[in-house]
Amino acid sequence: MANPLVAVCQMTSTNDKEKNFKTVRELTEKAKCRSACIAFFPEACDYLADNKKDVIAMAQPLNGSTVTSYKEIAKTNKIWLSLGGLHEALCDNESHISNTHIVINSEGEIVSTYRKMHLFDMDNKSTGVRLMESDYVTPGQKIESPIPTPIGKLALSICYDMRFPELALSLRNMGAEILTYPSAFTYQTGAAHWEVILRARAIETQCYVIAAAQTGTHNKKRVSWGHAMIIDPWGTVIGQCSEKTDMVLAEIDLNLILKNIREIIF
Repeated sequence: MANPLVAVCQMTSTNDKEKNFKTVRELTEKAKCRSACIAFFPEACDYLADNKKDVIAMAQPLNGSTVTSYKEIAKTNKIWLSLGGLHEALCDNESHISNTHIVINSEGEIVSTYRKMHLFDMDNKSTGVRLMESDYVTPGQKIESPIPTPIGKLALSICYDMRFPELALSLRNMGAEILTYPSAFTYQTGAAHWEVILRARAIETQCYVIAAAQTGTHNKKRVSWGHAMIIDPWGTVIGQCSEKTDMVLAEIDLNLILKNIREIIF
């Protein structure tokens, strides 16, 4: 039987939720047409606002209309979706939200959720750039167990989590075969660290790494690096997007590549 195909997607979210949703739908349809069984979307695929007030006001709970629409996309196209992290409204906190990665199966059901543990805070006085996720996001408190999917045991993380190898190693020890890092990586740090960090996480865990990404200019305050990619357990980049809204496919070969690499290293 042929190895399963995954699609890693790249987009430029703005505060226009309808436009962002249309992009997710179109990329999902493209992934399905090319026989992918799961499509991965970046952090903030629902929207990327330029101020705290709008970030909170636009957030919805996981039973809201946005996630309901994503479920319909998955069910209609008979494809799994990894969406993370979405802006999740919290019923017990009106000043903060959760940055939540969800996985929806091909029947349109949520099968796993992970709330971002490591928040990205940057207040650079010299450049005047201030991106303080902790101003409006409540950090998650739990590492979620990897889940069985058509491509293997999938572990959920989000963006800045990739800088913490302890999390990746914990997920590997919990049985992960594929690590995910849906991201909105800043341009400057992305140019320097994006690929090398993701390859390091793959090499040290002997897992596939799938990192969907935001790309380009979102607003006056925010530009993302892009370069969504898929990396095999040897640390080789086997699929990568360029600088625009797009997707790239790659095979996940657990029976051959993953097994052999872990035997070689250990």
